[in-house]
Amino acid sequence: MEFDFAAEQPKFLMLMYGLIAFVAVVGGLLLLLDVVPAFFARRREAQLVAASASGAPAPRRRKQREGAFAFFFLLPTLLFLTIGLVIPAVRTTLLSFMDSSSTNWVGLDNYGWMFDEDSIFRVLINTLIWVLLVPLVASAFGLIYAVLVDKARFESAAKSLIFLPMAISFVGAAIIWKFIYAYRGDEQDQIGLLNQIVVTLGGEPKQWLLDSPLNTFLLIVIMVWIQAGFAMVVLSAAIKAIPADIIEAARLDGTTPWQMFWRITMPSIRPALIVVVVTISIATLKVFDIVRTATNGNYDTNVIATEMYNQAFRYGENGQGSALAVFLFVLVLPLVIYQIRNLRKQREG
Repeated sequence: MEFDFAAEQPKFLMLMYGLIAFVAVVGGLLLLLDVVPAFFARRREAQLVAASASGAPAPRRRKQREGAFAFFFLLPTLLFLTIGLVIPAVRTTLLSFMDSSSTNWVGLDNYGWMFDEDSIFRVLINTLIWVLLVPLVASAFGLIYAVLVDKARFESAAKSLIFLPMAISFVGAAIIWKFIYAYRGDEQDQIGLLNQIVVTLGGEPKQWLLDSPLNTFLLIVIMVWIQAGFAMVVLSAAIKAIPADIIEAARLDGTTPWQMFWRITMPSIRPALIVVVVTISIATLKVFDIVRTATNGNYDTNVIATEMYNQAFRYGENGQGSALAVFLFVLVLPLVIYQIRNLRKQREG
């Protein structure tokens, strides 16, 4: 088989352009992170040595140069944030006030549609159920597990088992649990673990993901299964950080295990518990993969993120999809602000 260079020339040129672009980007990053800082560092060191040798004070503009140097490193981050976050956020907000074709201004009609449409109102209710249950249940399971395995014989192995789901993507976790909820006819062997347990106990197999609102709670189980490992790791580290003298003093005072938990452990790990609950709440508000993979949002399981995707990319309703995106951002924003303020207080403390 002969090689036709003329036919393959466009592909060859595209490959060469890609390699050149790759080398240029990598070289630019190396220049930015290595050569340029080293040049400025040597220059500053030479200035300080010269000033010290002459007995003259340090250059007056040193702070200004340091500020310019810091801005030089922050500039790429600010540029990427502006292009990838600020501009799309502004554009999405503007689109939320327009019709589906993004040409006519409709004001707040898209936001009113969210609460007037019964199906969308159901989406909001589902999202509320997710936000109320997932952070509380996942944090509770993580805390209970962290307390039970603390200083146990096989603590590391036990923690690894519950943390393992964190290494699985949401899509992978949803596929795993779809097999657990899988259904076959009454006369066939069940491949789903849950239906097999029901059949073993004398019950009838059921299509679990078709019945509302049970299917929403079954999807919530997947999210709890993933996030409980994160809660356990953070809270376990907080428990181990409790000073030993406080625990020893409480034991000498005759504190019972229950009193130890409520009066010593809980107040001591309260900042970490707040971080866990807020972090899981933010992740829950943005949940998309689990619902999309398990039910595709059917059977009354839709949440804001999946409905936003459907409206914008499946139904062509840009205005309504953008309104849902802005509404989701408004829900997440207070949690993010609270998280930032809480972390700042912890650092100051």
